[in-house]
Amino acid sequence: MGRILQIKVPLMVVLAQRKMPVREILSMCIGSIIEFDKPFDEELELLVNNRSIAFGHAVKIGENFGLRISRIGDVRARIDALRSEVD
Repeated sequence: MGRILQIKVPLMVVLAQRKMPVREILSMCIGSIIEFDKPFDEELELLVNNRSIAFGHAVKIGENFGLRISRIGDVRARIDALRSEVD
């Protein structure tokens, strides 16, 4: 059990999503701004192995970005998110 608990898995926070035409993506340059249809204070999604397990709000930790979890899925959902990494 101890070895399983030591396994590192990909963890991502989704700020927002948007589809864009390839033409616009190719025209991006340094300084380009991409606007999303999501309020800045809306909850962010926490993913493990590309599966949603929790939601929270962005926080500043010194000079870094963090996530304060406000809602979390049940234990079964979290275990299922880990399953594909362990299998």
